Amino acid sequence: MQQPSVPAAAYVAALPDPKTSDNVAYNPSESQLRAYSRHLETTTAFGSPSYVSRERSRNADKTKNAVDHEFDGADYELVDDALSALDDRALVCLDRQMGRHPDNTYVCRYYVPREYSHVALGLAKLFEPADGEREPDFYTVQLPDRDEVAVRVFPDAGFTAVIGSDYTGEAKKSFLRLFMYYAKEQGGLGLHAGSKRVELQTEDGLETVGQLFLGLSGTGKSTLTAHGLWLDEPENAAMLQDDVCALLPDGTVAGSEGRGLFVKTHGLDSETEPAMYDAVSAESAVLENVDVDEDGAVDFDSDRYTTNGRAIIQREQLPSAGAAIDLAEVDQIFFITRNPAMPPVAQLSPEEAAAAFMLGESVQTSAGDPSAAGESIRVVGTNPFIIGSDGREGNRFRELIADLDVDCFVLNTGSVGPVDVGVEETVTLLRGIARESLEWQRDETTGLTVPSDVPGMDVDEFDVGSALPDPQSTLSELRAERDSYLAQFDELDPAIRDARY
Repeated sequence: MQQPSVPAAAYVAALPDPKTSDNVAYNPSESQLRAYSRHLETTTAFGSPSYVSRERSRNADKTKNAVDHEFDGADYELVDDALSALDDRALVCLDRQMGRHPDNTYVCRYYVPREYSHVALGLAKLFEPADGEREPDFYTVQLPDRDEVAVRVFPDAGFTAVIGSDYTGEAKKSFLRLFMYYAKEQGGLGLHAGSKRVELQTEDGLETVGQLFLGLSGTGKSTLTAHGLWLDEPENAAMLQDDVCALLPDGTVAGSEGRGLFVKTHGLDSETEPAMYDAVSAESAVLENVDVDEDGAVDFDSDRYTTNGRAIIQREQLPSAGAAIDLAEVDQIFFITRNPAMPPVAQLSPEEAAAAFMLGESVQTSAGDPSAAGESIRVVGTNPFIIGSDGREGNRFRELIADLDVDCFVLNTGSVGPVDVGVEETVTLLRGIARESLEWQRDETTGLTVPSDVPGMDVDEFDVGSALPDPQSTLSELRAERDSYLAQFDELDPAIRDARY
């Protein structure tokens, strides 16, 4: 590997000191951040600000990290050139805290040119204020107005340069990517997952069930994490985290975002998702790439800019959000898929679960690659932000769930053949699994462990063997594709590759 023109740690050392530099506005208020970005704002009828970015999704294909990629002189020159302009620009610097867990709390320092302060406004609403006495752990510099789009990550130095993109999601993920990497370095595993605490009535009082939902952005992860499962008091379900968390060796799941959520808005409807609609339409929200006309009217159904319209909402505006962001113990993990050859739910062994983790079967969404939205996709851990060996990631997952005795399931939220799996059926399954009230059997068609009886649901309607016109050929082809995909991971335990999930 070619040596950097400036060592990665020196990038951090060369950043302007926000407390003493005349060109840096340090930790300005949210109202000041909004004022700095007034020229980019359209004010909605709700009183909230709305912005339109040039880049409207993450640039995964233009992102490199120093662990998995060999940086050459061009990479370092790109970062050097971008950072060299900082001294001559009016900047905003924001310090925020990511996480609350004693061993997984980080101070994040973010720099952006002052005219793009709306991105800093979004981060201020996602993460909590930092302890002013603690030095930062992670640093991100975002320079939206550069000609070339590139994201360069130096994990060991905790430094990220976001070049040429003004998308808030790149800033947010610059910190969450490192949160997951450092969790793995500590013996845990960072997960692109929502976390949920369910409290159910038993003979001994309320019993807590901890759940995690893994899925790509836009596939239903947020909806299921936030769903109340139609429980009656004193039973309840609380969303703790919506996007990224860390599974620790003791079974704790550490959260990352303490103030807000970065949610998709396209198709948002006040009748089907009233709580989310109310949170998105609150004055405290920040909208990005949503169709807002000059009179402030908001059209969530419009794809004028993109189907990846977003809103940063406050946790306090969402009734399903719990006060805590950490889950004391995880009991159940769900992999969300929309594969029509899969049953509505199947229970997995640790090896099968690790295979499901590695396969990460889903559909592409506009959050990842808008040009390929709707196409089938496989992403390890449904997590496009992994740093390091994918195979070791799967091995670590299997070790953790086996040690912690976590029950794992694959959850099909799409259709079984032509038969749609609706929200009502999915919630019925989740509620039954949380209560441990389902009966299970081996399905001869798929070889998977599936429910034989589900209270309140005709599970036979979703039989894979009956729904597919040629189930054996379809499943044989699917298994061959899976075997080929898993074979590429040299460091993956053979027991996981051979699980035949």
